[in-house]
Amino acid sequence: MKTVLSNKKIFIRFLSSALGLGASNYALATDGLFIEGFGAVSRGMGGTATAHNVGPAGMMVNPATLSLGTAKSELLIGLDVLTTDISARNLDTGEKVSSDNESHNRGPYFAPQFAFIKRIDNFSLGFGAFAQAGVGVEYGKTSFLSRGDSGGVGYGGNDTGLENASRFLILDIPLAASYQLTDALAVGLTLDAKWTGLNLDYLLGSNQLASLAGSGRASGSLMGLMGSLPSLQGVHLSVSKDKEIESGASGWGYSGRIGMLYKVNSTTNMGLSYMFKSNMNDVEGNATVTAVDGIAGHIPISGKFKLRNFNTPPKLDFGISHQFSDNLLLALDISRVFWRDTLKDIKIKFTSGMGNVNLRLPQNAKNQTIVAVGAAYRMTPKFTLRAGYRQATQPLDDDALLALIPATLEKHGTLGFSYDFSKNDRVDFAYSHAFNKKMTNRSDFNTSAPVRSSISQDNFVLSYSHSF
Repeated sequence: MKTVLSNKKIFIRFLSSALGLGASNYALATDGLFIEGFGAVSRGMGGTATAHNVGPAGMMVNPATLSLGTAKSELLIGLDVLTTDISARNLDTGEKVSSDNESHNRGPYFAPQFAFIKRIDNFSLGFGAFAQAGVGVEYGKTSFLSRGDSGGVGYGGNDTGLENASRFLILDIPLAASYQLTDALAVGLTLDAKWTGLNLDYLLGSNQLASLAGSGRASGSLMGLMGSLPSLQGVHLSVSKDKEIESGASGWGYSGRIGMLYKVNSTTNMGLSYMFKSNMNDVEGNATVTAVDGIAGHIPISGKFKLRNFNTPPKLDFGISHQFSDNLLLALDISRVFWRDTLKDIKIKFTSGMGNVNLRLPQNAKNQTIVAVGAAYRMTPKFTLRAGYRQATQPLDDDALLALIPATLEKHGTLGFSYDFSKNDRVDFAYSHAFNKKMTNRSDFNTSAPVRSSISQDNFVLSYSHSF
């Protein structure tokens, strides 16, 4: 206890800066937007967490599992380290741009994890801060994505020198409670504050704008003004801050979870949890819209940006775990993510003294099923080895793909281990590999020319747990 109190300032500083660290260096695209497991224990077992003890990080999936712990208090401090391989190829010209060799933010990327649990009789109470979801990519200022359109040819216009990049993060800050109703049944819930941060630099070609306008997906008084330019090649939207802590646009909201855990017998657990759809404020910030004209050049307009009605979807998790022996644990999770009613369009509004623009970029996401399996084997009293596999269905059709939102990953293989330094101190490590996924978009709504995006990812998680 003395050690924890002596480091109180460090823990407070860590929690207060978690939002900034996560937002400043981030690039994820997994399970639709969700990270493939919270905490190194869960991540090492394929992201399973609904029906077995993954420590304080269990509040991010099934808060009822917090009742499985035996220590009066638990502290978790962890860090995700991510490396990504993301690229986009123009199928008309064969040109390719990779995110890992463009711009200043090449990675690796970092995201914090923090949680604390206190147990009093049958209650387990706690709070945490986790990066829940995100995407990010940087293509720089000199690729084909930074060229306007010309003569009806996508990306066939002038080099604009304008950035194409994105950085999107959802930080989840849960307050959690679990109660052991009977020897067999525990129930839990969380109330979650959510923060969304966005940086976006995006060039829409004139062909793309014409398609959006023709279908009623681009409207506003600025559309007429831009249409009057002699040789419009595209429009660039920038809502971005090149800072370590801040994002160009941000917003707060809330959500929550309920869960239950039932001990079928001394070796088998069943778990069920439900995460509610978030209720988020619009993500708002200052922005610049730049009309790119082949004759008049760049015409910047300053104003206000809104990403409207962007919510995380409801999610249902079912899990079962079985202790086959004193040393071997197997777990299975099946999840259903209800994207259909949450991500129909990406809605953007820009307002300035000169007028406004409203965009609706089609997504038409489908509901998603995720299956995860994991195993843990205690090789010695101090050392535990873990492995897992995770596979998800694809929530987006190819034509919904945006070059700045990389293809959604579907398959993950994971490995991990724990080492107990003492009865109260443990280090957990996990590695997950997201197998390469490619998607091709030929839709005029979301790209000026056919683009194929490719992404793979390696994720390392290191955490320290202290019980007292």
